[in-house]
Amino acid sequence: MNYDVFNGDADGICALHQLRLAFPAANNLVTGTKREIDLLQRVEVGSGDEVTVLDLALSNNRDALLAMLGKGVKVQYFDHHVSENIPDHQNLTAMIDTSPDICTSLLVNHYLGGKYLVWAVIGAFGDNLHEAACEAAKPLGLKPPQLTALRELGEYLNYNSYGESVEDLNFHPAELYRIMHQQKNPFIFIREDGIFEILKNGYNEDMALARAIRPEYETPGGAVYILPAKPWSRRVSGAFGNTLASASPDCAHAVLTQRRDGAFVVSVRAPLSTNSGADTLCSRFATGGGRKGAAGINLLPENELPQFMQAFDEAFPAAS
Repeated sequence: MNYDVFNGDADGICALHQLRLAFPAANNLVTGTKREIDLLQRVEVGSGDEVTVLDLALSNNRDALLAMLGKGVKVQYFDHHVSENIPDHQNLTAMIDTSPDICTSLLVNHYLGGKYLVWAVIGAFGDNLHEAACEAAKPLGLKPPQLTALRELGEYLNYNSYGESVEDLNFHPAELYRIMHQQKNPFIFIREDGIFEILKNGYNEDMALARAIRPEYETPGGAVYILPAKPWSRRVSGAFGNTLASASPDCAHAVLTQRRDGAFVVSVRAPLSTNSGADTLCSRFATGGGRKGAAGINLLPENELPQFMQAFDEAFPAAS
């Protein structure tokens, strides 16, 4: 059995889309919401099986990965999250780059020699790497309205990945991938499949609710927002964080979405001007991690909220 295991966000979907356009395979798909990052433990494999992993932090999947390698499973691993001590094993091919201006879609694009560059640009836009996306798009010779359409598609694909469970999402990420994978041309997908308009309308409705929320906590270096325990909050938390970051590039932002049990899911965006510090902050908490520019905490207990506010202050002092 062969498996494609991927993050359900724009970057994970666009990375897999490129790879399977180049190397078609009807593999079993394993994915979930953006926060479901320990997906390898869901995969039951045996000797001779092959697994491709995209956009999932190795640190959250190390035990399952080592178990697979020990069984004789061949694993191909593409990722850009902070990852220490990458296993040195004959069955593992790891393409991991944690540079702040790289994402998994761009890594796959490099691996494929730019064959499906347009989809890498979409994935980069979805990961809020706007400068990297625009730079990567230069060989495509796109007109400004076309580049805007790709940015919007990336943002809407990413928006679809946020939720406490897949029931919060407009589309299950595996379903979204299967529909999208029928098209090589993203502009045809935007015009003809209807998915773009559904996600656009949902995004605009949810963002309007988020923009009405005022900061819970402000410092010279950034701001913290708390969203209520509502489905729209869970869907829009990442997109809202990206919007705040773009609007105030010298400031850090944190969006805390309250869960049904009173705890919080946290999305942190470092200042775009420095693009660093988010991973360090979130790693101070038990379920935190991510990359330098954008990171998160899967579960922040309510009684740790003051501790988080202090850590946010320390991580992002006022710009000098």
